[in-house]
Parts: sequence; C-alpha cells; structure tokens
Amino acid sequence: MTHSVSTCWTLIRGAAGGNAEDRDEFARRYASVVTAYLQARWRGSAHLQDVEDALQEVFLDCFKQNGALDRVDSGRGGGFRGFLYGVTRNVALRIETAKARRRERQPSTSVDLDGMERQERSLSRAFDRAWAQSVMREALVELRRTADALGERAAKRYELLRLRFQNGLPIREIAGRWETQPEHLYREFAKAKAEFRDALLSVAASQHPGASRAEVEYECAQLLDLLE
Repeated sequence: MTHSVSTCWTLIRGAAGGNAEDRDEFARRYASVVTAYLQARWRGSAHLQDVEDALQEVFLDCFKQNGALDRVDSGRGGGFRGFLYGVTRNVALRIETAKARRRERQPSTSVDLDGMERQERSLSRAFDRAWAQSVMREALVELRRTADALGERAAKRYELLRLRFQNGLPIREIAGRWETQPEHLYREFAKAKAEFRDALLSVAASQHPGASRAEVEYECAQLLDLLE
C-alpha cells in the first residue's frame, strides 16, 4: 500500500503549498463530496442556488494562506474525511448566518438553523456516502494504474471488472463477446475482485496514515456499507 499511502497526503500538502496541479486534482477529487453535502443540506430552500458559490468558498478556505489545509493533521481522528466535513459544514453555516442577518425578503424560504442542527446526522451520512463513492472511484484509478503496470492479463481483468460492475454485464455474456470459456472468466473475475479490494485498501490507508491493517479493513467495510 506504499504508493497510495503517500499519494493522498502528498496531494493535500502540495495543494496547501500552492501547487497548481495538486490544487486542480484536489478540487476534482473532492468537489462531488462537498456538493453532495450542500445539496442535501439546502434541498427545498432558497440556499440551493448558493451551492456553487459555497463549493468555491470551501476550496478558497482550503487553499488560502494560513487556510484550512495548513491546519490539517494527518493523525487526527476521523482522518481527512472528518476534517473536510468540518470545513464544509462551517462554510454552509457562515453563508446561512450571513443571509439571515441580511433578513432575506422571503423569510418563508430561509433555512431553519435550529432544525438544520437536528438534521446533521442525515447530512453527515449524505457526505459520507459521497465520500465513499469518491474513494471507490480512486480505487478504480489505482486498480487501472496497477493493471497497466502488470501487463495484458491484469489489464484484461480490470476490463472484466468494469464490464461486470459498471455495465452490468453477466460473466457468460462477456465470455461470449470475448470468445472464451465462462469458467475461465469466473476464475479471472475472482482475481479481479481481490485486486480491487487491494486497491481499495490502498486508497483507504492513504487517508489514515499509521492505521493498522485491521483498522483500514474496518474503514473499507464501512465505506461499502454506505453504498448499499
């Protein structure tokens, strides 16, 4: 898991230090997570129109000098997921409070701040689910990188996994397309799932430096539960 262990926090440190490529990758990786939380928080309210501005504000808070990324600690409880959740929640509260102070012309559409606090558990789950989806995407990227390095058979297993899960094709149908025996593909599919699990463990470990393998495996199980 050494490659990805360095990747997540190297990206975060690079983004904090002003590296343009790292900041672009950071925004690509986490935009969907932040957006999912904001949309869930503001669904049915006038604030829904503020999602894009709030997303940009989250990234500004992260990237500015002495900003959020300069304060993140790789050893903190909850890992980077908990940290980003806190930053996103604080930005949302700031926007809501600023609008409340300006006394919007249509108070009936404004957000009930007290009620919002009571909903925080469901909002946290929306954030965590989007995070889990993001981790799965990164695991697929890691798997593809590994498959390309290992050669043609590994690349074929990656494609088999993609066709089975992303396209929903049965193994026997894929075997027909590839003109091979289904039994052979079932064996290769088992290997592909094991390789994906290793990639998922690698990505999860990158977000929890110093965690034991058992702790990382538990985190992966939690992520998979969120997607069910």
